[in-house]
Amino acid sequence: MTIYNLGSINIDHVYAMERLPKPGETLAATDLTTGLGGKGANQSIAIARAGGQVVHIGAIGPEGGWTRDALREAGVDTENLREVATPTGHAMITVDRAAENAIVLFPGANREIAEDQIAQALAPAAPGDWLLLQNETNGGAFAARLARDAGLRVAYCAAPFDRQAVAGMLPLTDLLSVNEGEAAALEAALPAEALADVARLVTYGAKGAAHIDGDKWQGVAAFPVTPIDTTGAGDTFLGYFLAAIDTGKHVPEALRLASAAAALQVTRKGAADAIPTRAEVDAFLAQRA
Repeated sequence: MTIYNLGSINIDHVYAMERLPKPGETLAATDLTTGLGGKGANQSIAIARAGGQVVHIGAIGPEGGWTRDALREAGVDTENLREVATPTGHAMITVDRAAENAIVLFPGANREIAEDQIAQALAPAAPGDWLLLQNETNGGAFAARLARDAGLRVAYCAAPFDRQAVAGMLPLTDLLSVNEGEAAALEAALPAEALADVARLVTYGAKGAAHIDGDKWQGVAAFPVTPIDTTGAGDTFLGYFLAAIDTGKHVPEALRLASAAAALQVTRKGAADAIPTRAEVDAFLAQRA
């Protein structure tokens, strides 16, 4: 099967800090790196490196050609990327010594994805394929309706969290992916019955993750590692989980693969560049069998 990802593409500027700045405070960074990021790009690369077939639907600016090349080199289908006049999205990411981060996003070209582009990209999709969405692009609800009409399954990463966007997307969603903070915001913002028919994938950082479907709860512990940078860990987890489910794995095995991939990813600097290959994940798990 194929996973179609209507996803963001960002140029990440990552600043290493002794600690994160407080409001009104100016601190000097100890290092600066620039690389490929964005929840969509991270998730597409995770899917590809996990062995899944992924088509990325998105937009980049005139200076973003290298991001297309990086996605293609990772095994992502980039035929449905368009170049627009608006600059490529970018993120300013500060990472402290404990590997915690704070992120400021400029959406840029991620908000310039045309409906005809989405429709053209989804035209070859078949029943049983997946559509993956986040809140970093426009066109999510339009794409989800097209996907549902065509018999696709819809996975929705509700980040950055927006109550109105989530409420509109839930009736169109088969799998909802959130972190611990987003899950709490979701439960506070919406009645319990709104979540009754939606499977949820919830990540808890160092405390692990869970898949919740109705009354059925399946969890996985996080592998103990020393993190360097947690940027993109949730995207890595979701990409690996979805690729595993799409290729026929059961939920417990998919959770274990995703947990291992995220554990490896946080021991490296960067977002997309830090996502491990399936061979690396298998070797990691073999050492812990």
